[in-house]
Amino acid sequence: MRPVRRPFGSARALTPTARVRRLRRRITVLFALTSAAGLVAMAVLAVRSDGVRWREQLDQGMSADTNWALGLLETDEDGRLDTEVLLDNAGTACPPLFLLSVPAASGEPSVTPAPGELVVEHAPRRPCLTLPAGAVRQAAATAVRADEPRSRDARTADGAPVRMFALPFYPPDAEEDAAPQGALVTVADASAQRADHRRLTWVVGGGCALLVLLSAGVGHLLSGRAVRPALEALDRQESFLADAAHDLRTPAASLRTLAETALRGETDSTDVHRRTLRLAEGMGTLVDGLLTRARLMSGTAVLAVEPLRLDQLVEAVVEDAAGEGQRVAVRAEQAVVVVADPDLVRRAVANLVGNALVHGHQPGEPAEVEVTVGSEGATTAVTVEDAGPGLPPEVAGALFDRFHSGSGSTGLGLSIASWVAHAHGGSLRAEAGRRGGARFVLRLPAGGPATEG
Repeated sequence: MRPVRRPFGSARALTPTARVRRLRRRITVLFALTSAAGLVAMAVLAVRSDGVRWREQLDQGMSADTNWALGLLETDEDGRLDTEVLLDNAGTACPPLFLLSVPAASGEPSVTPAPGELVVEHAPRRPCLTLPAGAVRQAAATAVRADEPRSRDARTADGAPVRMFALPFYPPDAEEDAAPQGALVTVADASAQRADHRRLTWVVGGGCALLVLLSAGVGHLLSGRAVRPALEALDRQESFLADAAHDLRTPAASLRTLAETALRGETDSTDVHRRTLRLAEGMGTLVDGLLTRARLMSGTAVLAVEPLRLDQLVEAVVEDAAGEGQRVAVRAEQAVVVVADPDLVRRAVANLVGNALVHGHQPGEPAEVEVTVGSEGATTAVTVEDAGPGLPPEVAGALFDRFHSGSGSTGLGLSIASWVAHAHGGSLRAEAGRRGGARFVLRLPAGGPATEG
């Protein structure tokens, strides 16, 4: 069977960058879901607690009313209920107060009466809250059967929310295990409490939604900060590969062309060897520069700082770099000492001097470069100035980026010099020179970088 090829960009062919970004989205969603679960649990607890609280407040008020009314309830000599004192001293219309009794059967009250069996001893004629006929009986029967006070939610005939409270009472001189003789039922309006509870529910729900959105945003930011090093590492890797592919393509093609020409015998072998050696040296220098730049960008190039004589280092670099017909003048103060990495500083200075020797002269004229080394307060400066055509305006802003030399070269030399300066806590600046050419100023702190590496 032939293998099935999946198109590029499918779910199983995601790039490393796409996988990291997908991981960031998953972290954001997980963070939001975790926050939402906690917030919803807290919201449910808060809403339930508020519902219990306002019901307990109404129940306490109704319990006080029914207990006070129970103290006014009397019985005659035959054990029958006498409501005269209760009606004379208590207004039972608002809040409504109902008195229901259990019918006696063979001299014993029924322990488990049905709601329809209860006798209404008193009901207000014009109650402020009108309830269905069976609601009061049901509340009283529940309290009698449970042999303890009971409360419940209900609604009036108009649909308004109310709270009902039923308190069982007992005959005079009743024994401990005596059954209730009846129940007092009172009703309280719960419209205001219900409205407040509903408002609290909306506020808590809306607050939870906003907090979930906020937590999602915070999670997105935090996940972005968490995956940023991975994305930067991937960008550096892709940058290095792009640099290598871009810069090695031309010399590799030149080597192939030169080899094909030599095989056909169309050129002198000495010239072929000379050109091959020159291309090999150029490729070696290019690969070395790419690796140095990649190490600096990734932070793996640890600075091996030590005190060094910057004036002597610059003189040695100039002596190695200057060629026949080129004039390079060095002006240095005595004993300019800086704490830095000698290899990296040497490479940066060599790149600046080499750039000035290659590009810092008019066509057909020898290069004239002036290098100055001196101290400027807490920093030391290496100034490389040439007498060339100067900096093109179109590349001045991106001069230290790769592939932006403006003269057909790779542009890695100035980029590496800039990275060396920043790695030491210094700077590299390009400006117009006094003789019309370009001037590069490399500044390094005299005491070394603030944090090594």
